[in-house]
Amino acid sequence: METIDERRVPARVEGKYAAIAVCWLLGNGCLFPWNSMLTIEDYYGDLFPKYHPSRILTLVYQPFALGTLAILAYHEAKINTRKRNLYGYALFFISSLLVLVLDLATSGKGGLGTFIGICAISGAFGVADAHVQGGMVGDLSYMQPEFVQSFFAGLAASGALTSALRLITKAAFENSKDGLRKGAILFFAISMFFKLLCVLLYAHAFPKLAIVKYYRSKAATEGSKTVSADLAAGGIQTLPQQEAEEDSKHLERLSNKELLYQNIDYALDLFLIYSLTLSIFPGFLSEDTGSHSLGTWYALVLIAMYNVCDLIGRYIPLLKFLKLESRTGLMMAILSCCLFIPAFFFTAKYGDQGWMILLTSFLGLTNGYLTVCVVTTAPKGYKGPEQNALGDLLVLFLIGGIFAGVTLDWLWLIGKGW
Repeated sequence: METIDERRVPARVEGKYAAIAVCWLLGNGCLFPWNSMLTIEDYYGDLFPKYHPSRILTLVYQPFALGTLAILAYHEAKINTRKRNLYGYALFFISSLLVLVLDLATSGKGGLGTFIGICAISGAFGVADAHVQGGMVGDLSYMQPEFVQSFFAGLAASGALTSALRLITKAAFENSKDGLRKGAILFFAISMFFKLLCVLLYAHAFPKLAIVKYYRSKAATEGSKTVSADLAAGGIQTLPQQEAEEDSKHLERLSNKELLYQNIDYALDLFLIYSLTLSIFPGFLSEDTGSHSLGTWYALVLIAMYNVCDLIGRYIPLLKFLKLESRTGLMMAILSCCLFIPAFFFTAKYGDQGWMILLTSFLGLTNGYLTVCVVTTAPKGYKGPEQNALGDLLVLFLIGGIFAGVTLDWLWLIGKGW
């Protein structure tokens, strides 16, 4: 077994592209169950027509995610990252299984009791998301920026993949009995597979990659106490600190309060991006876009276009000349996105479906692009433990923005009645 003290900075660290691929899969698996629940909104809308499921389920999900992440971020320096992430992925797997069990137990029938059960599972998804998304972003923030970018691209890819699968299953089962239900069952069966894959990848494959071991070892030498279990899983033994030889100043790190003060603009960037986006997506796109020639396909097409363009936007910053890193520039670009609100309002009222599809695509593109620009730029210049903590804090504001957005989303119902 290696020890941290035996490791030196290698001329070439192997495993970069394998790590990027694993990060993409881990990001994909993180939100696949939740995106599956959002994408089958036509099924839940048919099953629970009186309860606004596309809005209620998101509104239930977010307080659990936000509250759990706030606690985890506060205690981040003392939490075992490996246990945190494995617990989150395992909870996603169990919750996805429970969705299937509930649907089979009720034979696909609606009702208040079934809806409360779905809401409870939605809350469990929120708790799992807080463990995984904050833990993974913090963990990857002290590694290469491409790893964070790939993880966030995976998050978006889960939305694009579920949308594509939903369109396929809707076409396949549209004329069959219980077609909507069959598609929903297929979705969560696939979701369970992704969750199991993520547990295995994070537990056995990711910690053994050479480049991952190198960055975790580096973080440990800079004072991180959260990586010891992951290092042990990768075959590296952490040595007891030798007080006579350790430079205590080298191990000092900024507090969470100091990190937040220095990066408050980045935190607000993410809060604003997601409060804006989630005030429109998915609730407004699912319920408030009027009647068009696409019929029941219309909301699915809008959600699919958003997800695909969100994915594309997360790869644009890989082109260095297109990446926006100016703090002022990022804030100005994000504030200008507020123009989406009147644009969607007037397009829904007066525009045809082509303009709405175009506008939705642009919303997804800007959301993905600006998110990756912020999360890959903010951690630069800090030590490993500080980057880990900052990643957690940024995700906290991101989820806070989502919660604000899904709350504001109800304002679209004003004047419509229930």
